[in-house]
Amino acid sequence: MVHWRNFHGQVDMPLAPRMFLLSPNASGKSNVLDALRFLRGYGGSRPASRHQQPGRHGGDKNQPAQWKYSLQVRNHPKKHVPEVVAESVTNHQGRQVLRRPQREDRDDPDRLRQTHLEQVVANQKFRPLTEFLTSIRYLHIVPQLMRDLDRSAGRRNDPFGGDFLETIAATPQRTRDARLRKISKALQVAIPQLQDLTLEQDEGGHWHLQVRFAHWRKSPAKQDERAFSDGTLRLVGLLWSLAEKGGPLLLEEPELGLHTALVSRLPSLMTRLYRRSPRQLLTTTHSPHLLNDPGIGLDEVHLLKSGPQGTEMIPATDHQPTASLYSGDEQLSLGEILMPAVAPEQVDRFYMAE
Repeated sequence: MVHWRNFHGQVDMPLAPRMFLLSPNASGKSNVLDALRFLRGYGGSRPASRHQQPGRHGGDKNQPAQWKYSLQVRNHPKKHVPEVVAESVTNHQGRQVLRRPQREDRDDPDRLRQTHLEQVVANQKFRPLTEFLTSIRYLHIVPQLMRDLDRSAGRRNDPFGGDFLETIAATPQRTRDARLRKISKALQVAIPQLQDLTLEQDEGGHWHLQVRFAHWRKSPAKQDERAFSDGTLRLVGLLWSLAEKGGPLLLEEPELGLHTALVSRLPSLMTRLYRRSPRQLLTTTHSPHLLNDPGIGLDEVHLLKSGPQGTEMIPATDHQPTASLYSGDEQLSLGEILMPAVAPEQVDRFYMAE
């Protein structure tokens, strides 16, 4: 990335099968995910107007190192035109096969309002790259949207869960039912009183998650998602997304609303699901419990720190205090080592004047 929001200089981040991003608040974790979401838009449908200059790399999901894609955008000199592609370079196995702008672009500047990947007539040989970029998914469930009966109006692939239940309903029934059974079993570990997670449609055509909660009544009534806790709804959304096949999944603070004991189990769950159906995971977090899994390596973690020259991204392997503690005799988890490293420097002075 170059000149993207709070990132001033060039920032390179190798994308391993599983990555964790740590930082203080407002230091750029979400902006990294937004950069990938931005690039996803340029692989197919256009995103909302942006005015930064991102540089990007993408890879075919079967051959991650096959493609290298770089994209720059700048403000168009005419205010009524929101953006223009300044340069787009695509490499295939080290050989440059496209560089823009070309003569046709200079003769017709409006062509630069679209990347080559967006031009269906012209992008045939780049389809694997296009498919990879459009397969990127972002997840940050907002429970209030899932509870809203009008949630799906005008929404499609909503990363905040507005059309989440409609997405489940659109899944082939055999796959959907099998997946819901697996999620139900997992939920019963996290929420022992929960029974029989199903998806049903009401008389008005709205889809609802339904369960029975075992309690003092002998025959408890069914309850739908409007009665679920925020943590339960987020957990259902997370489990469904992890079980799906597809491209990279961007997870924004998946620990929200969950008990710390469950949070500490999420990395091992990710690992097991990845072995069954490989899916690249990029996760932002503020939770030390998420990093307590001994299977997480230093090479899977990046630290973000703000400075006068913008945010800097530091691999945990290059962060000397972390490396020395991690390799020392003191038995500390990554969470115990890394979270103090990204805490606000003057957090001990955090107060409000009386």
